[in-house]
Amino acid sequence: LGCPLIPDVVLCFYHFCKLVFFLSCRYVSKTAAQPVSEFEYDAPSMKTPVPGPKSKLSPPPHSLFISQNVGAVNFFCNYEESRGNYLVDADGNRMLDLYTQISSVPIGYNHPALMKAITNPNNLTAFVNRPALGILPPENFPEKLIESLLSVAPAGMTRVQTMACGSCSNENAFKAMFIWYKIKERGASGPSAEEMSSCMINQGPGCPDLSILSFMGGFHGRTMGCLATTHSKVIHKLDIPSFDWPIAPFPKLQYPLEQFVRENAQEEARCLEEVEDLIVKWRQKGKPVAGIIVEPIQAEGGDNHASHDFFIKLRNIARKHGCAFHVDEVQTGGGTTGKFWAHEHWGTGDPADIVSFSKKMLTGGYYFKDELQPDKGYRIFNTWMGDPSKNVFLSEVLNVIRRENLLEEVTRSGKALLQGLYELQAQYPHLLSRARGLGTFCAIDARDDVTRDNLILKTRDKGVLLGGCGEMSIRFRPSLVFKEYHAHQFLNIFNDVLAEYK
Repeated sequence: LGCPLIPDVVLCFYHFCKLVFFLSCRYVSKTAAQPVSEFEYDAPSMKTPVPGPKSKLSPPPHSLFISQNVGAVNFFCNYEESRGNYLVDADGNRMLDLYTQISSVPIGYNHPALMKAITNPNNLTAFVNRPALGILPPENFPEKLIESLLSVAPAGMTRVQTMACGSCSNENAFKAMFIWYKIKERGASGPSAEEMSSCMINQGPGCPDLSILSFMGGFHGRTMGCLATTHSKVIHKLDIPSFDWPIAPFPKLQYPLEQFVRENAQEEARCLEEVEDLIVKWRQKGKPVAGIIVEPIQAEGGDNHASHDFFIKLRNIARKHGCAFHVDEVQTGGGTTGKFWAHEHWGTGDPADIVSFSKKMLTGGYYFKDELQPDKGYRIFNTWMGDPSKNVFLSEVLNVIRRENLLEEVTRSGKALLQGLYELQAQYPHLLSRARGLGTFCAIDARDDVTRDNLILKTRDKGVLLGGCGEMSIRFRPSLVFKEYHAHQFLNIFNDVLAEYK
């Protein structure tokens, strides 16, 4: 083809065909229009490998950081320089953050609305004082709850109990379900003398053999009661005593969902049948199921989905057997699925008896129906029971969500992200499979756990932070200000990583 007899136009056409062939073999995401914003950076910027020299734990001064187990520390961060969707580390590396502190940053780093809230003189006492809310709440606390948490209460929820984190939210929700179950069982009569005396030595009937039904693959926290319902990773549970509580199988769906409708329906029916069998079995064992806990999407356990019909039928099973139904929205709540609560996708007006929350809500707690209100004070109690300053921030977050229509933004950017993942798994079927998601709450499987971990690290070195979950899944947990052009930024970088991966 280098022969001078061939006209230049033919040679040009040849090189053009080579270019077309190359592009046809390489996924290239389009670039969405990017608005000008002082709030954000425009792209990742990498100066060193991650962790860099300043993040290394071996040399001083970080070697003095021995007050906690540092085995899980990835790197040290410069939060002063972080903006919007970009996290900056101690070495000045600027990374597009699609993991956001394990799904807990609602509207990006250093959002102007939150910076303004903390400088508002009217909010100062909320930050300076942290009262024991259970006995001495601020006079405006009910008003602040109405402005923040109660303004987004799930359907049928009339009350909210604030807590500090997700684990203590679920732990105390379990206590509320047990108290409710026993009060319902006793009827009008109060606890007997035997119950009151036996509970002081950890014996029945005062400490009854009640149970909570959970699902294999679920994650509900690391405190003692929560660990009995957590079944995602060995590292959480090893060496810790636990309760003899029933564990049901969670549906293992085949993807894409539209191609396996019959098979997935059969799998969900099998799991629901097992739930009923376990409730009956544990009642016969003398350990009746007081409540059922489930995530709308199993997050830590591998981003496992189930149909809306599955959850509606599960809710009906709980009602049929007199169990409280607890929906754990610690990771899925706050708008990341395109609706404020993931269970809203089910389309039912009576989704649960209890809904727990934390992470993107900035504070912990649980919503509950009137009948789950404890009969006496101090039964659900700790010193702080949350933090009023978090309600200040949450009110501002909710204002931003409404003002900027962020739930619609999540839906748009989520479609771009998921479509890109579909295209990448089609191009790299030897590396990726099972792309799935709702809003920006997305995941994709690598071929094995080693490949998953390597892809996450290589993508990080190119300026994007991702998280892992389950056995071999990569999970995406961006903030609500994650836009389409951020999705395309990530997809192009991830494509480069996949193209180079052996």
